[in-house]
Amino acid sequence: MSYPDDLLIEPARAGDDEWCARVMVATDPWRTLGRDLARCLTSIRRPGGELFVARRGDQPLGFILLHPTGMAGHPYVAVVAVAAQARGAGIGARLLAFAETRYPEAKHIFLCVTDINTGARRLYERLGYRMVGEIPDFSGPGFSELIMHKRLA
Repeated sequence: MSYPDDLLIEPARAGDDEWCARVMVATDPWRTLGRDLARCLTSIRRPGGELFVARRGDQPLGFILLHPTGMAGHPYVAVVAVAAQARGAGIGARLLAFAETRYPEAKHIFLCVTDINTGARRLYERLGYRMVGEIPDFSGPGFSELIMHKRLA
């Protein structure tokens, strides 16, 4: 798979957290689940997370929120999202590739995807992630979170 080669992924700058929360609010599954800006900001600002933004020049296009030991002591992708105008250009895949190399000692990486987010699930599966569990009604009544795993080493 080829990725945009003019994309820079870097630690979030001041104010990026609000931009990221706005992307979440405008994107499924968060939109369907009724997540508001305050709740998305709380998720992004939760202690222990590392927020990275993908930019082309000075323009933010997507982001990833990682927790280094968030699931069973292994890296966990808490959120990955791409701005509407930048979708379909390989930015989400590039952010995940970044996550997979961020912690060189890690042998596993995990993420969760809401069951209604079928496009994201297809991307994760294409990149080698496999479903290892389900948490029914986790995101709200009738919405399951699917736990996905990828072996890195």
